[in-house]
Amino acid sequence: MGFVLADQQGWLNPNSSSPPFEVVPLNTFEKLREGVNDSTADFFMWEHFTSKRYYDNGSIKRIGEIYTPWSGWKIVARTPLLSTPELQNFLESVNKGIRHFEANQEEAVKYISTELDYSEEDAREWLKTVRFAQDVRGVDKGVIEKTVEVLSKAGVLGSGLQVENIVGVERSEAVKWI
Repeated sequence: MGFVLADQQGWLNPNSSSPPFEVVPLNTFEKLREGVNDSTADFFMWEHFTSKRYYDNGSIKRIGEIYTPWSGWKIVARTPLLSTPELQNFLESVNKGIRHFEANQEEAVKYISTELDYSEEDAREWLKTVRFAQDVRGVDKGVIEKTVEVLSKAGVLGSGLQVENIVGVERSEAVKWI
């Protein structure tokens, strides 16, 4: 997301071989919070509701928002696995889990507010912002093209990367999003 921000601000130079800033992995959300408070890091970007309780209690300061030009999750598999029954069973299990989650909102709120450390109110608000794929098989090629464009400009990906070489299953017209 730092590179998306840099692209939006015009900081990316597509002719440069280096990123516009140093990325310092701090590995955990706890270390990110500590890092901004002890000046190890200037800032970090994290999902709104995951970080909300920390800016609500004053342990970090929220300075803005930026929205992703792509979905939050992608399923990735090695090419030889694309047509295996195991992967197909996994994908159908994810689809089944999504249907269960959507059909049982109170159970979902309880899970999110107890296991993911959100307040019940924040869990309900988060659910209002989330759209789940009705079928997780396949990826929208346009989303991958945008992702590759930003990361290539940032110097994260080498030049000449062809989207066709990294999209194993393209989302078909028959697959619909909420």
